[in-house]
Amino acid sequence: MLLAIDTSTKSIGLALHSGMELLAEHHWVTRGFHTVELAPEIALMLRRANRTVADLTAVAVAKGPGSYTGLRIGMALAKGLALAHNLTLLGISTLDIIAKGQPASDAQLFALIQAGRGRISGGKYKWGSHGWEAVGEPANLLWEDVFNQIDQFDQRIIICGEIGESEQAALQELNHVEIPIPAQRVRRPGILAELGWERLRLADIDDPATLAPIYLQTRGIGEA
Repeated sequence: MLLAIDTSTKSIGLALHSGMELLAEHHWVTRGFHTVELAPEIALMLRRANRTVADLTAVAVAKGPGSYTGLRIGMALAKGLALAHNLTLLGISTLDIIAKGQPASDAQLFALIQAGRGRISGGKYKWGSHGWEAVGEPANLLWEDVFNQIDQFDQRIIICGEIGESEQAALQELNHVEIPIPAQRVRRPGILAELGWERLRLADIDDPATLAPIYLQTRGIGEA
């Protein structure tokens, strides 16, 4: 059984996945209480699913981009569980979680999360033979940069993830921009669990000693 942990932002997610079935999924928005809330919520989810830590074989953790504090807390707990219980550890891109939850499309996709201080972390994707595939490297941006760079795209673009009300209103004025409904934009921990299982089946695992969070420098959308 795989435990999925996502503490990349104030939006926290947990899931349990057997490899064949999503057994439990919990998502909530915290007010900065990652440390206080995370371990008790994992214990509660395990109890509700009639499982214990002894049933776990792997843990998948969102590795960023994201907030420094959030990523550090989730990564530390995931590594601690992996080392203490001899679990396989898998670090998954936070933006890949958002992209994986979107349906197939011939449009370009821009996945983003809030990075604080008026910034966002985002990455560009296109649909390929293996689903949504990243184009270039993710970057830290200001919303002003996002609007400026959207004008450079020569086709329809889907923007999903953490979008504020004012930014959403402005984006909806652009004819070539599509914004999924809120329930579809949320970063689902069940999707993180699916990505974890995909990596596990390929034996593409991480070393707890070397896995580190992703913190971004400021660049343009999709730039290397």
